[in-house]
Amino acid sequence: MAQLAYPWVVPPPDAEAPRDAWQNLGRLLFETGLSGGTLPPAVGWLAEIATAYRQQDAARFNRAVEEYRSWLAVHAPAESRKGRAEFWYNQLQAFLHAMIIYLCAFLLAAGAMLTVQAMPAWSESLRRSAFFLALLAVVVHTAGLAFRIWLERRPPVTNLYSSAVFVGWAVTLLGVGVERAYRMGLGVAASSLVGFITLLIAHNLALGGDTMEMMRAVLDSNFWLATHVITITLGYAATFFAGFLGILYVVLGVFTPLLAHKLHGKGPAPRPHPHPFGPDDVAAATLGQALAKMIYAVICFATLFSFAGTVLGGIWADQSWGRFWGWDPKENGALMIVLWCAAILHARWGGLIRERGIANLAIFGNVVTAFSWFGTNMLGIGLHSYGFMDAAFQWLMLFYATQLAVIALGLLPLEKWRSFRPTSVAASPGPVTSAVAASGE
Repeated sequence: MAQLAYPWVVPPPDAEAPRDAWQNLGRLLFETGLSGGTLPPAVGWLAEIATAYRQQDAARFNRAVEEYRSWLAVHAPAESRKGRAEFWYNQLQAFLHAMIIYLCAFLLAAGAMLTVQAMPAWSESLRRSAFFLALLAVVVHTAGLAFRIWLERRPPVTNLYSSAVFVGWAVTLLGVGVERAYRMGLGVAASSLVGFITLLIAHNLALGGDTMEMMRAVLDSNFWLATHVITITLGYAATFFAGFLGILYVVLGVFTPLLAHKLHGKGPAPRPHPHPFGPDDVAAATLGQALAKMIYAVICFATLFSFAGTVLGGIWADQSWGRFWGWDPKENGALMIVLWCAAILHARWGGLIRERGIANLAIFGNVVTAFSWFGTNMLGIGLHSYGFMDAAFQWLMLFYATQLAVIALGLLPLEKWRSFRPTSVAASPGPVTSAVAASGE
């Protein structure tokens, strides 16, 4: 009987009864046997299905399932409709399709950047195609996210799986907005890559079981799920977007001459003012300067949402656990993101770093955010340990290694960067010389 305790598969006789009126088969059989009562009709259908399966009678099994479905449509209409909707949600595979489209958009955007000097007209066509493909992916991603929200009757982030889906959606939406403003392919390239990676993470998390599991009691608050969780997750998304823009800066600078590429036919780039938006730093004349300005703007966005989300989390913790702050690993991770973003902004405003510096620090922001998002869940301690996991430890370490490797690449002397090599200065003295000065720390 104990083995038959789950799941709750027997619907109540009354179609208007609440969901908690459903019963598990083991307890129902036990109580009916003690009382001498009559078993509900659903038990007979379930027994018929089990008997047909045990006898390997396919025709009888299919007939019993179809008759039981017809009975459920009358006696449990709400659950029957939701079951059909969830079936179509799984058949849609919106996130898988969006992941493939994101990858295609990234490849097109990368092609656009690599051909911008040799074939500008072809590059612009690729950039436009990448933009509209990324826009299509965002639409598909949004459809899947909205369908999931409707099925769960919850805000979009309820567990680790849904957080990966939402982070990817937020990053790509932000990337489309950045691309609409700058039109250089950078926003699409970085955001599409993040969208692909986060949906790949979500796909692997889904292999572990149901992605719509029962809500944990401590999280059972749609208000806080819609405020604190969404806000802090938007902070994750913005920090990752800034970090991947930083990766673009380093990779393009070291391996290509693109960071010195002049924009819109402008002359040499002026030496930046110590303050990010000082009088000599309003218009970016090179792609490298424009990319650094994007990173700075996104970090401002990340700081705002990370700070607001952390404060809201403290208020929720005070209501749930009776204290605003307890140095819990998850709380510490959120604070680390806020402090790191603030440190980047202060260093930029103080003139301690310039283009290359803000790119490298943004990349390390990926490490900090990954620790707060996944790393704290692997510690198995604290009041947030309900999300404990250890299966992804090696992948997290691999991610850390890749980020540190890119940072090491970004710390190479500028003479080693193809965009700032002295040999390039002779061919185009103005913008490259200024770009070298602007990129130094």
